[in-house]
Amino acid sequence: MIYSDRPLVFILLKKIFMTTREKAGKREWFRIPPWILVGSVIILGPILIFWTHENLNREKKFVTEMMVEKGAALIRSFEAGARTGMMGMMGMHRGEFRLQRLLTETARQPDIVYLVVTDTNGTILAGNDPEKIGSVHGKNLDLQQISHETKVHWREVRDPDGAHIFEVFRGFLPARGRFRGYDWASMCNPSRQPHLQKNRSRNRSADIIFVGLDMQSVEAARKADTLHSIIMAVILFLIGFVGIFFLFLTQAYRTAKETLTRVKAFSDSVVENMPIGLLFIDGDGRIVSFNQTAETIMAISSAEVLGQKAHEVLPHELHSLVAQCKSETRIIEKEMDCPLANGAVVPLDIIISPLQGDDDTLLGYIALFRDLSEIQNLKSEVERSRRLASLGKLAAGIAHEIRNPLSSIKGFATYFKERYQDVPADQETADIMIQEVERLNRVIGQLLEFARPVSIEKRLTNVLELLRQSLKLVEGDAAQKKIRVALEEGSFSGKLVDIDPDRIKQVLLNLYLNALEAMGEGGILTVAVRQKEPGMIEIEIRDTGKGISKEDLTHVFDPYFTRKPSGTGLGLAIVHKIMESHHGEIHIESAVGKGTKVILSLPAKGVQE
Repeated sequence: MIYSDRPLVFILLKKIFMTTREKAGKREWFRIPPWILVGSVIILGPILIFWTHENLNREKKFVTEMMVEKGAALIRSFEAGARTGMMGMMGMHRGEFRLQRLLTETARQPDIVYLVVTDTNGTILAGNDPEKIGSVHGKNLDLQQISHETKVHWREVRDPDGAHIFEVFRGFLPARGRFRGYDWASMCNPSRQPHLQKNRSRNRSADIIFVGLDMQSVEAARKADTLHSIIMAVILFLIGFVGIFFLFLTQAYRTAKETLTRVKAFSDSVVENMPIGLLFIDGDGRIVSFNQTAETIMAISSAEVLGQKAHEVLPHELHSLVAQCKSETRIIEKEMDCPLANGAVVPLDIIISPLQGDDDTLLGYIALFRDLSEIQNLKSEVERSRRLASLGKLAAGIAHEIRNPLSSIKGFATYFKERYQDVPADQETADIMIQEVERLNRVIGQLLEFARPVSIEKRLTNVLELLRQSLKLVEGDAAQKKIRVALEEGSFSGKLVDIDPDRIKQVLLNLYLNALEAMGEGGILTVAVRQKEPGMIEIEIRDTGKGISKEDLTHVFDPYFTRKPSGTGLGLAIVHKIMESHHGEIHIESAVGKGTKVILSLPAKGVQE
């Protein structure tokens, strides 16, 4: 298994999917923080209290002005009536005109509680209630000063029953000009003239008129206005609070939207660029997420699968695991060879798990899978390296043990060849023994070279010139077999790389000779060089030979593995070891009847022009 941190991976992916799919639908931003309520009261409360207070004061001032104007109008009306009565009396007998009637009729108007006239001592001279004539009214007032003023004064008083009365008063001067000498009080009430005359001063025009207005309707109106103002204040507070609340909601929604957008962009980027294939299937069995790695592994574009039913587009083996996860409701882990639609078979390590929301509702199924081809190749490479290391140690020991007997055998063969010069059969036998001993000695030499560490002496080398020199060494053999040799220089001309030229030339010659032998008569040997990426170069060797079978391709670097009748099987093993000593890689691609391509990758941190 390749996911040592699988629980962590799934927790991360669950958080990502929950954030972008389920939590996006929850109104987390709808919660009202307490400071919104407190802040609204602190801001709106004083404003509305001040507004209400000003509104009530304005209403009170308006009502006061209206009552004062009403009282002043009544006073002016009564004074006009009194003057008219005096004019009419000029042609009548004294006592025939009674202003008391005028006063009584005037006091009968709605909202008038009383209408009285007093002298500067406060004694009531006339009034709508005859019983109160002679009593005192207007205590605690400067009546002497008020009697000479035309300015209207007002105050609020209470009657004996406790009712509110709005009282308007000022100096009462009905007799002006030629009417100034008349005793208007006696005209109002002649029957009480003797009593009144005792208390009146000689200035008969210095009197005060009081109009008492009923405030019951005003009080009711004032209470209604107060209630209306309070209701309006509450309504305005609610409107202001709702406005602030909606402003907060708008800002919170905007912030939440921006946050979700950032989270979604982040999660999409993580899912899309993660080095593991990711597939998400919703509860209806449709594919809703398919990242780039999944596209590469499955050789299917996301446009072909998104929104489609999983069983219609996915390989049967993969969909069967999803169905198993659905039926067993548990995490499924498996390594399998998955056949694709293009005919290829990819080894996959797959893990499938149901994905549930916070409320335990099933959101779908998430599958993680990874191509094990590279892992298997690395495992094979590690196993081969381990095997080669063991064989190298064994070969070194055997080589030393065999070389000494071989020297003795060669010596005896040389001795018998010289001793039996007259016997041709013995001479031929001795020559064969010497040749075989020399061949065994060469094999042992290669074996020792393979077993011992490769010594590398790096220096700046023109790679392109090195390739030209190495190809010249095989041009003669290639010409004999009618094989054309081509060098693809590209844009790599004149670059120096820090390598061991002798060892790399040994690698190239070994590969050239293998390619010439594989092609037989005719064909093309092509060598190309290019800079794969910064700090890495590639040398590619292609031939049009018979190729290598798939079974043999996995063993070409094994010691003593060869299909050549006279081969030792150590050539490619030594090539591989030289590449390893350069911290490089060698990769072979081949198929029977389609030729072979060998790619040498070398680190080139010291590349110079």
